[in-house]
Amino acid sequence: MEIVTLPDGRQAQLWLGGADEGPVVLFFHGCPDTRWAARSGAGAAREVGVRLLCVNRPGYGRSSRAASTHASVADDAAAVLDVLDIADVAALGMSVGGAYAAAFAARHPDRSGALGIVATLPMEGTATEPVEEAMERVRPEFSAWAAAIEVSDPDDAALAGRWAASLPDQDAALVRALPVADVAASAREALVDHHGFLRDAALLHQPWTVDLASIACRTHLWYGEADQRALPGAAWWAGRIAGADVVVRPGTTHLATLAAHWPDVLTALT
Repeated sequence: MEIVTLPDGRQAQLWLGGADEGPVVLFFHGCPDTRWAARSGAGAAREVGVRLLCVNRPGYGRSSRAASTHASVADDAAAVLDVLDIADVAALGMSVGGAYAAAFAARHPDRSGALGIVATLPMEGTATEPVEEAMERVRPEFSAWAAAIEVSDPDDAALAGRWAASLPDQDAALVRALPVADVAASAREALVDHHGFLRDAALLHQPWTVDLASIACRTHLWYGEADQRALPGAAWWAGRIAGADVVVRPGTTHLATLAAHWPDVLTALT
């Protein structure tokens, strides 16, 4: 099953893989990214005995556009679990996805056995402009970047090369180690519609409204020492989620904090 219909009629595109059976880790992707990010952990999930589930947020891939928030994305994920008849999960979020994972654990504590936040920025936004206005303000810059990626190019290798070239060396090496067709497919799906990224970018600067004090599950925070932009998030989230365990991996960059450590992360969560 790749497409789920949500209670309000919207579509949610997903990927479910890893082990054939076992506990489920609900993965919230970064941006611009998609459910394909979870596929990079499929081998580790099979090794550990875990099922991995990732749902494209509104405006990514074939997931319907919506005026989404961190809370609404968390509730959409819970609705997908209902359709798939999955009772409880460990929630895991990478980068921007970490805030959505935290929102899920806060809003659905009865379904959250553990929470993992990887390389997620502090949510210290103070913007007062409407989200839609903020999306339009950043659209020109993002559109120029997306145009340089050229997702309409049918040459998978060339597209994957451009996607990797925008990353730090350590992260780029991890991306280049993935199947070229998968990297190209992920890039195309992430950028087929700009709504998803623009919404994520705008919400990043909005005031945080989810009550993190309601998170009662085990919480793990993973950060990379070389990821200076995201690293302040370790203290921010640890200061708001009681009992959170913090790991800072020496010399590790942004994507590598998860991509190079999938087995450890999945084992800790499940």
